[in-house]
Amino acid sequence: MADIHEIIREIRKEVAMNTDSTLECSSEEFDNKLLEQIEAACFLRELTKTFNVAEIKYIVDTVFNQMRRHDVIEPLIKDPSITEIMINGPKQVFIEKNGKIFETDITFESKERLEDLIQNMVARVNRSVNEAEPIVDARLEDGSRVNIVLPPIALNGPLVTIRKFPDKPMTMDDLIGYRSISKEVAQFLDKLVKAKYNIFICGGTGSGKTSFLNALSSLIPQDERIVTIEDSAELQLFSIKNIARLETRNANTEGKGEITMKTLIKTSLRMRPERIIVGEVRGEEALDMLQAMNTGHDGSMSTGHANSTRDMLSRLETMVLMAAPLPLEAIKKQIASALDFIIFLSRLRDHTRRVLEITEVVGYKDGEILLNPIYVFEEMGQNKYGIIDGYLRRTENPLINKNKAKQRGIELE
Repeated sequence: MADIHEIIREIRKEVAMNTDSTLECSSEEFDNKLLEQIEAACFLRELTKTFNVAEIKYIVDTVFNQMRRHDVIEPLIKDPSITEIMINGPKQVFIEKNGKIFETDITFESKERLEDLIQNMVARVNRSVNEAEPIVDARLEDGSRVNIVLPPIALNGPLVTIRKFPDKPMTMDDLIGYRSISKEVAQFLDKLVKAKYNIFICGGTGSGKTSFLNALSSLIPQDERIVTIEDSAELQLFSIKNIARLETRNANTEGKGEITMKTLIKTSLRMRPERIIVGEVRGEEALDMLQAMNTGHDGSMSTGHANSTRDMLSRLETMVLMAAPLPLEAIKKQIASALDFIIFLSRLRDHTRRVLEITEVVGYKDGEILLNPIYVFEEMGQNKYGIIDGYLRRTENPLINKNKAKQRGIELE
């Protein structure tokens, strides 16, 4: 019996030679013509004598995906239940599903096929990755985040990590349904957003920061002008009409043309934003973000990696020091003045993503940023399915900073 993978290689090569990539037609029309050519090549080879219908469909889909989509991982990208795809070289593909990681039986035909896929991914978003610059962040057409690391940095072959996002952006109702927050907390957050408090979302990797930022952003009134700034565009703010989206750019092969997050934040201030949303701060751009929050852009939001609310403050201090050698006291005062609320998310041992703390930043005193926890997650045990029971408990601490809410006629509590 003929090797199915050899047949795939031969048909792909044959179709590629006979396909005119310069045809002036839409992407959909080109795809339809390509499919017709692949099916015709299968028909001419009389594959029905050797393979059954399911195998022929597999051959057609594989050739098409290799030429126009994402090769053997295309079914994984299309599967809405898969949240992460991890490729450790051409022979190992892992997925995350329902919060758990599984190894698949999917493998790439060769290392070269995986490298071709990587180059196609980065080229579509005007990025580049090679031995000289072996690390890159990119995104797919559907907004999924892609991180790529190539040899010699990656020892076991090209590494690709794809973080998928739902087709529809996360809403507050979704967060309530997932028990990440309660209705009471959702109403409180709605008031915070409408009262234009500056909110910072923090948590570990995979805790749901971007999804939560999407949900919070959906509460912004539609008549406001928003500027979003991201390393790779991931936010899905379909509810906002007047939106300007900015994305960083890496340097070219000559080391020129880089557009950093810091530059984009400075530029955004001249774009008449009412709010600035920074996808994630990782470095010296933290200083510009804080200054933007302190210069009349109330209601701005951002995210960052941290293990706790206190850790996030320490990280912000370090990031600001990367930008300018300011006195630590001045940095802490800047942070305390810029941020109004910090929301801490975490991924619990049952793989659920929960809000663990909503804390008010109330000022600076005696060398410390003062925090006022408003909601704290309280665990009540586990049910028979291993899911953690718990809720966000309202602390006895009164809200201190009510000025922004009063200015806009909003009663927080």
